[in-house]
Amino acid sequence: MDDWEKAGKIAAECLEYGLSLVSPGVNLMHLAVHIEKKIIQLGGKPAFPVNLSLNKVAAHYAPLMNDETEFKKGDMLKIDVGVHVNGCIGDTAATIGGNKKLIEASRKALEKTIPLCKPGTELREIGKVINETIESYGFKSIKNLSGHLISEYNLHAGFSIPNHNNNDSRKLQEGMIIAIEPFATDGNNGLISESVPSNIYLLENPRPVRDPTARKFLKYIKEEFGTLPFAARWLENKFGPLGFGLKILVKEGIVRSYPQLVESSQGIVSQAEHTIRVGKIPLVLTKR
Repeated sequence: MDDWEKAGKIAAECLEYGLSLVSPGVNLMHLAVHIEKKIIQLGGKPAFPVNLSLNKVAAHYAPLMNDETEFKKGDMLKIDVGVHVNGCIGDTAATIGGNKKLIEASRKALEKTIPLCKPGTELREIGKVINETIESYGFKSIKNLSGHLISEYNLHAGFSIPNHNNNDSRKLQEGMIIAIEPFATDGNNGLISESVPSNIYLLENPRPVRDPTARKFLKYIKEEFGTLPFAARWLENKFGPLGFGLKILVKEGIVRSYPQLVESSQGIVSQAEHTIRVGKIPLVLTKR
């Protein structure tokens, strides 16, 4: 088993573990911490903060320290887990609660694309199958969210895997590692828009900074996370209250702050995702 397979196996196990913890009243901060601890216990490292996005939030919600948000009966919760082993990444997601048909739409769209993950398949073919499958359930695919190519220490390593036919004729190649990530919504638009900050960050443009606290944070971010996304609370765990240090890094364009992504017509969103190695026989690395 190589490191890609190890990362996928750990990600799959941790997603399953996270889903098993979900019940009405569970605190999202509690859930995130337990999933991330499990990743480390199993020999991996988080490739990004666990995303726990509720209802109309499609992606990029990571709880802060002392976050009191809870999963309530009737909510739809997307759990998106990323694990890396020596930079090799497994990225997987599933949805729990709420509208079972909506959950099935994204899950079935994912299942139907797996046989397409062979050398020579055009990206638009995958998007076409995703969109047609989700529409067959009476919902819309979210067209401005997508899957992605993955490489070592790089979660978004080049082209995107569309969730509709976007006429992209580029072809999959043997050995590529890709994440296929259908999002389905009962909203009117099938589009997401950027909302408030997500508490997820990425080192984007490392360069010297004058503020001593910001300089301390930057050194730790470079050494600990490198090119992978990180959570504000991970810095809090290390340094305590962040003050203005992280804000300075964001303001100066050294660190990127990710926004929460919300369905633009306030529709509810489901998500499903697997990481797959492209081959004549596609290998689902995050199979549960």
